[in-house]
Amino acid sequence: MPKVAVVKGERGLEPVYRALDLIGYAEKFRGIKSVLIKVNFITTKNWETGATTDPMVVEGIVDKFRAVNIEPIVVESDATTTNADKAYEASGMKELCERRGVEWINLRNAPDKMEIPIPGGEAIKNVKVPRIVIDTPIISAAKLKTHAQTEVTLGMKNVFGLLPDKFKGKYHLIGIDKVIVDINTVLKPVMTVIDGFIGMEGRGPVHGQPVKMNTIIAGFDPVATDSTAARVMGFDPNYISHIRLAQEKKLGEINNIEELGDGIDAVKRQFKKA
Repeated sequence: MPKVAVVKGERGLEPVYRALDLIGYAEKFRGIKSVLIKVNFITTKNWETGATTDPMVVEGIVDKFRAVNIEPIVVESDATTTNADKAYEASGMKELCERRGVEWINLRNAPDKMEIPIPGGEAIKNVKVPRIVIDTPIISAAKLKTHAQTEVTLGMKNVFGLLPDKFKGKYHLIGIDKVIVDINTVLKPVMTVIDGFIGMEGRGPVHGQPVKMNTIIAGFDPVATDSTAARVMGFDPNYISHIRLAQEKKLGEINNIEELGDGIDAVKRQFKKA
């Protein structure tokens, strides 16, 4: 039974620390030298809008991993309408990374790209990504948001952004829910941390309304973590296509989940749909 931490707390480092400690992050990553923190920079809006990953959450992850001698690297790639380097600055992440000496990589510009096959891929049969994405454990530092096409955009949807392609809109045309699951099949995050200090409801993932949730959700099972986050938002994950398909593909568990920390009921709120 996968364990997922749901921690309630005002924006700060302590809720992030508590969530990671609850799930036993240090033991999970024992012997690892570095990790990729995949943030969500779908727009150049800052964290206060609920659209982009809060630098406070990333700083908390950085602190906990450096405490066990693991070096974090913050990564994102350009989107169809967004330059990741500009979003890196506008979001406040650049200030954090420079202050703490954390490396930043725009994956679109990363060298040494490799093509890897996707076994049983339903929408795409292979994906080309930088070698560092294949060789380094991934932490999906996602947002608690609604999404016009996928209903929610959480940890697994965030992994879609690892693709270095600029024009990601083409993937939406071939069945984005299946694309998300295909990518998570080969680039499954080792840990998901969902930033719910300020979430977004309504016209997500960019134009919705910010919602102060004071919540951090963390787990190792990406399906269980996203399912828990969906329930926090008032949605049944069994009826969210990419989450349900991910369970069918045995990427994780939707229903049999052990809640740690404060639990769903302490923070649950019905989000308006996109």
